[in-house]
Amino acid sequence: MNRRRFIQNTSLSLLALSLTRPGFSNLQDKKSSGKKIPVGAHVWVYAASMPGYDVSPILSQIFSDMAYAGFDGVETMEHPLRSSVYTKQIKELIDQHKIKLTGSSYGADMWNKDKQNEIFEDVDLIFTNMALVGGKTFGVSVGEPAGRKKTEAEFDNQAALLNKIIPLGLKKGIVVNLHNHTAEVADNMYDLRGTLKRIPDVKLGPDLNWLLRAGINPIDFLREFRKQIVFMHLRDQLSNGKWPESMGEGNVNFKEIADVLREINFNGTAVIELAHENGFVRTRPLKESLKMSRDFMRKTMGI
Repeated sequence: MNRRRFIQNTSLSLLALSLTRPGFSNLQDKKSSGKKIPVGAHVWVYAASMPGYDVSPILSQIFSDMAYAGFDGVETMEHPLRSSVYTKQIKELIDQHKIKLTGSSYGADMWNKDKQNEIFEDVDLIFTNMALVGGKTFGVSVGEPAGRKKTEAEFDNQAALLNKIIPLGLKKGIVVNLHNHTAEVADNMYDLRGTLKRIPDVKLGPDLNWLLRAGINPIDFLREFRKQIVFMHLRDQLSNGKWPESMGEGNVNFKEIADVLREINFNGTAVIELAHENGFVRTRPLKESLKMSRDFMRKTMGI
């Protein structure tokens, strides 16, 4: 699955109904450790309209908007970090706006043995540039074959490559985490469990909304994998199953999520990733939706 394939005409499941929002919570209350959870924003809502999803030409706008919105950091997609020129620009934007580069998301067919050398070299380049600008997280989507499930041999290939990439990142201060879309967690998490069977302690960076859309209860997931979760994507959802314009305009129970994050002593990074359905027409500038989203998370979850 293309990690950015929009889901249309989605009806709300009983699972989603269990996550309607009744109230507020605070992750930074006296019951917590007091450690601040960094909150960033992903660039997807900008990338969706860019050729090849490459945000390199609009980095200045993105950093300006996200600093205005009050985020601690920006999570980019990998494209700018393949370029020394754009890496230098990211460094300048970090200094200008006093906002960090949280890290990067990344997708590739890691199960495909024929592509592994190419992928490893690509990741090595991205890690080198990301380390220069202080990025610390690397959310990996491992790809899938078209129209079928992976074989055991392909899971072996995938694990072998991850076992090379993970220590490469650690040498440069970068933590690799497995990031999910629907494909990785569909069919009772067939794909994810295939990786966990081979790398039981791999770090996880779940997208809680994609879990929901795959029929997985995000609360149960957080509890089951509490020791491995170092990162997460947050996104709201309407009662009709579609994405709202900003966080706080949907029905997801972020109070319950905040309570569970406190329960499992989550001390990783949380990233808001706004997304809009195909054909959606915005009613406000993106920077205002990002600010509304950041303010909502601060008020609702205390982060």
